[in-house]
Amino acid sequence: MAVAKGTLYVVATPIGNLEDITLRALRTLKEVDLIACEDTRRTRGLLSHYGIRAPVTSYFEQNKLAKGEALLRTLDEGKSVALVTDAGTPGISDPGFLLVRRAREAGLRVVPVPGPSAVIAALSAAGVPADRFVFDGFLPVKPGRRLHRLQALRSLEMTVVCYESPHRILASLDAIAEVFGDAEIVVARELTKQFEEIIAGMPAGLREHFSRGETRGEFTVVIPHHRRARRE
Repeated sequence: MAVAKGTLYVVATPIGNLEDITLRALRTLKEVDLIACEDTRRTRGLLSHYGIRAPVTSYFEQNKLAKGEALLRTLDEGKSVALVTDAGTPGISDPGFLLVRRAREAGLRVVPVPGPSAVIAALSAAGVPADRFVFDGFLPVKPGRRLHRLQALRSLEMTVVCYESPHRILASLDAIAEVFGDAEIVVARELTKQFEEIIAGMPAGLREHFSRGETRGEFTVVIPHHRRARRE
């Protein structure tokens, strides 16, 4: 089915391995009138790999209000727009949700084109109960707020997933160790990329492991609900 005019397509793109893009996503990106992306250079690399020549425009945190209005006008003119993020599914830890909300409020059609997500990829390989989980984005930067957030998450009776940057992963593992003690967690680094690493262990041990080498790449941390994990 061809793309519909005046429609916003929310298109998931690979988080690392370019082969993870879906056939539907490729067709959509080829057929839309415009692609809105966080980083035009990064998205052009993906498009070039698949021989896609659709025009692109930037849509990111700093220009989301002005550019969002422009994109809504484009949609209102009957043109189709694909929204993509740097990697993974738009709207997850990026400003894409705001454009989707505004489009829906304007009565425009919004169509999800699902695909890769670091949250789901990490959960699928973690081997932990995931019928109930909460995704908490990036942990707070300030140590006190980080501890407070982790303490709140510890009270939830479900698995917790969060992102962390390479610059803060060691400090966050220290905080997780302080709050969760010797409970086993799973840390995934560079998911789907050449140096992918998925390791289970106690927070202190994982902190020691990652402190021995370069902490490059984005991290996804999975903290199981341990009472359930022990029973199953």
